[in-house]
Amino acid sequence: MANGSQASPRVALVTGGARRIGGEVVRHLHGLGFDIALHYRSSGEEAAALAAQLCAARADSCGLFQADLCDHDQVAALAADVLRRHGALALLVNNASGFEPTPIDSCTPAQFEHMLGSNLRGPYFLVQALLPGLGPEASIVNILDVHIERPLPRFSAYTAAKAGLAALTRSLALELAPAVRVNGVAPGAILWPEDEAAYDAAARASTVAATPLQRLGEPADIARAVAFLACDAPFVTGQVITVDGGRGLVG
Repeated sequence: MANGSQASPRVALVTGGARRIGGEVVRHLHGLGFDIALHYRSSGEEAAALAAQLCAARADSCGLFQADLCDHDQVAALAADVLRRHGALALLVNNASGFEPTPIDSCTPAQFEHMLGSNLRGPYFLVQALLPGLGPEASIVNILDVHIERPLPRFSAYTAAKAGLAALTRSLALELAPAVRVNGVAPGAILWPEDEAAYDAAARASTVAATPLQRLGEPADIARAVAFLACDAPFVTGQVITVDGGRGLVG
């Protein structure tokens, strides 16, 4: 640019970016030169610690944004705050997710709405609110789940919401083309849930045993897939990369 000035860093908004897979996505994108808009809901201390780490490495390169994605007003405020600070986004990673058992014989409307809100409605309306800031060559990457193809018993509301997000990925790829690409990453066994509601010790052992690569993946595997879709796949849209060690090939 003229006068030796440098282009402004690309900005990535990562929802649920304080910890676990989201935290690794944030660290990886930051390492690639992105400035980060780090969204969190309740993990404020972890979000602040991560932001401080990133800003120590590169000054003012990570900002914090708190919102409950199940609350439409908070979603709108989140988008407005991010665009007010940054003006435009190069990348949105819809990573934030709710996950809880909802057996069909006892699931309540509130539980169903929570799964729908955190996994589908929140991302949908966040994209809508961010449209003015998604300029040419921007990208959206939705974090899905292998269970959209291999349903998890007793988690029907979660599975339905994630399947809806997969359908939204393909639909928005058409609707937002050619300016914005929209893709998804479907993690398999990367990190176990923080309680044993879905995977007790026996289920964990059998999952690994049935995985051709015979191990768990790592959060970095998901972060690299997100970065590939965002940075190195300019002719890819409407696709879902499954990162499961080959588990989906096994009956």
